[in-house]
Amino acid sequence: MPDDSKPAPRRPMPPLMDRLGELCVAGRESATYLWQVPDDGGVRRKIAELLAEIKVEAAKQGRQEMGRIAIELETAVAVSPSPQQVELLQDGFERLTRLWSAAKSGLF
Repeated sequence: MPDDSKPAPRRPMPPLMDRLGELCVAGRESATYLWQVPDDGGVRRKIAELLAEIKVEAAKQGRQEMGRIAIELETAVAVSPSPQQVELLQDGFERLTRLWSAAKSGLF
């Protein structure tokens, strides 16, 4: 048996979903919906509520960068609907999701 054999590669496992992860995913899905209906006031209010909750949960977990991103996104959701604004929201929630995933996996 050769000594240089490599162990089998590990399958990527998504981190277990906690409250912060659920909020990030819900925000990302809502921002994606806004791409189709940019001036849906109900979804915009939901995103604002999600961002407020994300700030609270991020502070509880000591995730300062996530709180800063949430503040930036609150500014974006407050302006009038436009394709650029929706793109900022989608990108922001994607960043939040990646930060959350990295933190849960132990990389960050």
